[in-house]
Amino acid sequence: MLSLSIVLPAYNEEANAASAVEQVSAVAQQLGMDYEIILVNDGSADRTGEIGRELEQRIPNFRLVEHYPNRGYGGSLKAGFAAASKELIAFTPADKQFDFSEITLLLERLDEADIVSGYRADRQDAFIRKLNALGWNTVVRLLFGRLCRDIDCGFKLFRREILEHVNIASDGAMIDTEFLAGAKSRGYRITDVPVTHLPRVTGEATGANLKVIVKAFRDLARFRLRLSRELREEMDNGR
Repeated sequence: MLSLSIVLPAYNEEANAASAVEQVSAVAQQLGMDYEIILVNDGSADRTGEIGRELEQRIPNFRLVEHYPNRGYGGSLKAGFAAASKELIAFTPADKQFDFSEITLLLERLDEADIVSGYRADRQDAFIRKLNALGWNTVVRLLFGRLCRDIDCGFKLFRREILEHVNIASDGAMIDTEFLAGAKSRGYRITDVPVTHLPRVTGEATGANLKVIVKAFRDLARFRLRLSRELREEMDNGR
C-alpha cells in the first residue's frame, strides 16, 4: 500500500486554514493509506500560524511548517515537499477551492502516470484570472510542448521520487511549469483528470497580482535556458 503526504500551502488564510485541514483529514482517514498532512504557513501576517499550532494538538498525522518572511507560492510548496516523507505527494491550497475527496480520482490514474494533474472543468475565477491563465498556458506550450491541460491547477498528485531528479528553483507562480517541464523532459508520464473548482468564499487571492505575473514570465525565460543546460549536462555525464 502506497503512502501519501498532503501539502497545503497557506498565506493569510486564517478564515480557511482550520476547516481546510479538517476536511483533508476527514478524507485522508477514509483512504486506508499511511498519510501525513502538512500545512505550510508562508509568512502569513494573520493568525494562520497560530491556527496551525492549535491544529497540531488535535488533528492526527498533522504537522505545521512555517517560514518567514513570505516566500511565495513556489517557496511554500517547496517547503512542504522538503518536509514530506511519504511515497506520494498531493498538494491542494488551503483556500478551499478544491474538493479534496476527489483525490481518489487522481489516485486511480497512478497506474498510467507519475504525475496526475487536476484541471478545473468549470473554473470559478474572475475573467481576468482566466485570461491570464490562457496567455500563460499558450506561452508555456510554445516553449515546452503540451505538459497538461491546466498547468497551474493547484490540485496535483505525484511520486515523491521525481524530486530526486527535477531541480525546482522557483519560489513564485512558475513552480508548476518548472516541475512539469522538468519531469516530462526526463521521461516522467503526466496525465489529466477533471476536478471540481469552487469559488473562493473568504480570503484574498494573489495570483493575479501584476508583480507576480511579471516575475513569473521573467522566471519562465530563465528556466527555459536553465533546463536546456541541465539536460545537456545530464547527457554528457551519462556518456
